[in-house]
Parts: sequence; structure tokens; C-alpha cells
Amino acid sequence: MEIGITTFAEMAPGADPGERLSRVVEEAETADRAGLAVYAVGEHHRPDFAASAPPVVLAAIAARTERIRLSSAVTVLSSDDPVRVWQQFATVDQLSGGRAEIMAGRGSFIESYPLFGLDLGDYDELFAEKLDLLLALREGGPVTWSGRHRAALDAQRVYPVPAQERMPIWIAVGGTPNSVARAGILGLPLAIAIIGGEWSRFGPFAELYRRALEEGGHDPSAVPLSINSHTHVADDGERAADELWPGYAAMMNRIGRERGWAPITRAQYDVLRGPEGALLVGDPEQVAQKIARQHELFGHERFTAHISVGPMPHRSVLRSIELLGTRVAPRVRELIGAPAPV
Repeated sequence: MEIGITTFAEMAPGADPGERLSRVVEEAETADRAGLAVYAVGEHHRPDFAASAPPVVLAAIAARTERIRLSSAVTVLSSDDPVRVWQQFATVDQLSGGRAEIMAGRGSFIESYPLFGLDLGDYDELFAEKLDLLLALREGGPVTWSGRHRAALDAQRVYPVPAQERMPIWIAVGGTPNSVARAGILGLPLAIAIIGGEWSRFGPFAELYRRALEEGGHDPSAVPLSINSHTHVADDGERAADELWPGYAAMMNRIGRERGWAPITRAQYDVLRGPEGALLVGDPEQVAQKIARQHELFGHERFTAHISVGPMPHRSVLRSIELLGTRVAPRVRELIGAPAPV
């Protein structure tokens, strides 16, 4: 199993975005040294997240890392131009020597739609149409394409080409069955984000995805599935819980006020980090055991830990990344009987 990291480059109110982005690069360097498989940066257009342009951040990381794969988490494809997305990630791919991936999604916030003059009423149609163009671009050669939301292309070549022969394109979902089925029918790798409740309730999504793969004529064993969960690892389990709680509560309550949620309590948080809860928070053995239990249900090939959930001390984030790579990942492979990466 591959184990990696996602981040939204969360910031405390009034923090310096330049400093936060520099720390994101340092986190990626730490993940690379620790032997983790992927580092992914999310796109947001809000004051509490520093990365509105993940390919730029990933290009900086590419220059400072050697092995780790570089992805978005996610690229909000509905409000972007697929041609520019392809060019940007092809550039990251060239800079990194063939380590780039695109993780496309519709995003968990809506700020990008008015920002780029788009109608939320076209939410699903925008994503489907732009994904179609992105996949056409991946085929290479002159592209002929037409749609409702973008100017047509007539035998148009797009440069640069990626270093990889076929740059991976993932679909990321939160809780929409139609999106899960779409990924399967198209034969695209799927990332399921589990951010609340009991993780086992997402089991039917994995089943739906594999049925859709078969219906689309794809071999389910050949197309990877990824699970993403909020994660924090420390040398001691209670210390991990105490380190994450203040920033996690501040972030969830800030978003909750926007969406009409009740404030989260420490008791609710402790349930979420329990055996059936969505949070993976604890010492290396506790986190590894929970990933292995998830694997029994999902059979996934990749797990990505969403690190720095809310503002956290930088040293705690770096230690969490080190433990994830050096202690958790080897233990997970041992528990599930998976070989070590080459």
C-alpha cells in the first residue's frame, strides 16, 4: 500500500501566507525523506488556506524533492480551464522528472464559482464537460473537442507534453454516489475523502466503484482506490489528540458557523478518534492498526493522511510526517501483508 499526505495549507487568522507556503515545501521535503509515496496540495480560494494555485506550490516542491509523487488535492476542475490545468501539471511533470498527478474534483467550497464568473446551477455539467476535455488532452496529439462551457478545439496541439507517457488523473469524491460511479465507468482511480462520522459507512462507495469499473469494461484490480482521512501522529496517543484538538476545533467551528453546524465538543472529537470514527489520531501503532482495519473493508491501494488539520505547531506537523513515513507505513504493510515499496 502507498501512504502519502494531503494538505490544504491551513492558516491561522492573520498568518503570513508566504511563511505558511514555505512550511508546506518543508513538509513535502520531510515526507520525501521519510519515504512517503505522495504529497498533494489542495486548491482553495479562502483566507484560511494559503494555496489557491497548487501547481505553483508543487513546482517549488519538485525542485526540492527527489522521489515523492506530486498531486493536487483537489484541482477544482469545474471552475478552471482544462487546457491550463493540463499545461500546468505537464510543466510540474517535466520539472519533477515524471512525478506529477492530477486529482480532479468539484471542491468542498463554492468560492471559485463566483470568482471566475460561473453559475452554480451548472455545477455537475461543468465538471463532466471539463473532465471530458482533460481526458482528451491526456490522449496526446491534436485535440478536437467541443462543449457548452468552453471554446471548441479544432486539431489543436497543447504544450508542453508531460514527461510521463500517461500522467495519472484521479477523481476525488466526498459523498456523491454519481461521482463514484462516473470514476468507475471511465476507469479512473478514485480517492474517497472520509472527514466525519464512522469510516465504515463509506464501504458501499468502494463496492459501487468496483461494480462501475466492471460495467465500464475495466479490471478493478488494475485501477487503484485511495482513502483520505484527517490524521495526526505523535509518539504518544494522548499527546497526538491534545496537539490536534485546538486547531481542529477552530477550523471545524469556523466552517460550521458558515454552514449552520453546532460547535464540535471535545467529547465528540474523542468519539471521532475512536475505533470507528473518521479521525486517525494517535501513536504510530494506533494509526497503523486503524489503516489496516480500513483496508479490510476497502481493499484500497493508497492511503493519504490529511495533515495539519487546522493551524498546528510546525514542529508537531513535521514529527507527524516523520512518524507516518518511518513507523506507520512499514507497520501497515506488515499488518496487511503487503511488500515494501521498491
